[in-house]
Amino acid sequence: MQKAVIVTGGAGFIGCALSAQLKAFGLPIVAVDNLHPQIHAESRRPDALDADVELIVGDVTEAATWEKVLDRWHPSIVVHLAAETGTGQSLTEASRHAHVNVVGTTAMIDAFSARNLVPDHVLLASSRAVYGEGAWLDADGTTFYPPPRSHAVLARAQWDATSPSATGPAQPLPHRADAVFPAPTSVYGGTKLAQEHILAAWCGAMQVPLSVFRLQNVYGPGQSPFNAYTGIITLFHRLARKGQALDIYEDGLIGRDFVYIDDVVAALVAGLRSPPSSVRTLDVGSGVVTTIADAARAIAAMHDAPAPVVCGKFRDGDVRWAVADASPLAASLGVRAQVSFDEGARRVGQWLIERGYA
Repeated sequence: MQKAVIVTGGAGFIGCALSAQLKAFGLPIVAVDNLHPQIHAESRRPDALDADVELIVGDVTEAATWEKVLDRWHPSIVVHLAAETGTGQSLTEASRHAHVNVVGTTAMIDAFSARNLVPDHVLLASSRAVYGEGAWLDADGTTFYPPPRSHAVLARAQWDATSPSATGPAQPLPHRADAVFPAPTSVYGGTKLAQEHILAAWCGAMQVPLSVFRLQNVYGPGQSPFNAYTGIITLFHRLARKGQALDIYEDGLIGRDFVYIDDVVAALVAGLRSPPSSVRTLDVGSGVVTTIADAARAIAAMHDAPAPVVCGKFRDGDVRWAVADASPLAASLGVRAQVSFDEGARRVGQWLIERGYA
């Protein structure tokens, strides 16, 4: 049995972008992916997946998939990307998200344990969704964790967290694994936190280094233009290219940390090159907040589309604000985001036009 890099969800957006970089580790690369139609409009090997990667089409929740993988390959490095990722969708399709994200993780480690296979390093792509609404700073200087924004709260157009002291407006704090307690407000976020706990328990017992990377809003060329639940940047480009005015949800001041795919790949590779001694959890983002209104206006301008419209609509499960504190990643691995939002959005638009998607 030959040692290999095993990448679950390896034919997805991040897996394809990462695939060529993994060759530097000098091991065969095996991507395990079910080619789900929500991501893959055509059930075939993606062109963006490096030609040297072996693709095994299968469901990570099924023992038969892992038998096929482990009959030939010893998991030296495991990059666990496979997940259902719809935040709002997870509220109405909870079983699907829990099955793939939680059972897919336990099925993987059960398969390893059944054959007494112990990886040298496991890297989990987790999500900023584990933080939920995150931590906020009250006007009186205290930190608090607001409850989930319910449908009723959003229907009243009460967008921001309410100050507990009522002494002034509260301010959101950046996500930082060593300072902000995770408190998911979506089923998706709950399943990602479950992945973290499951792998921390198993890797701790087996003495396997575990890297947990909580990704902010990843975007870039190669992201599925057909998936309505991911890739707002892609969606904005496609609508603006048609000359449509973009709808801006809530009051337009939803804050997001859009991190370009190349910067995410650089962080993952740096993490794989420097395994931790036990468990390491880092946030991966640009460290810069872009409001949805600013993103929409920038993209509309690229296509000479009408001015975006603040429509007041909302989506259950969305959080108000999400941005990473980028300093721990830089201190630990020497990695900082290099691509600005304007430049990254321009590249996405160009890619969509060249491929005929917009």
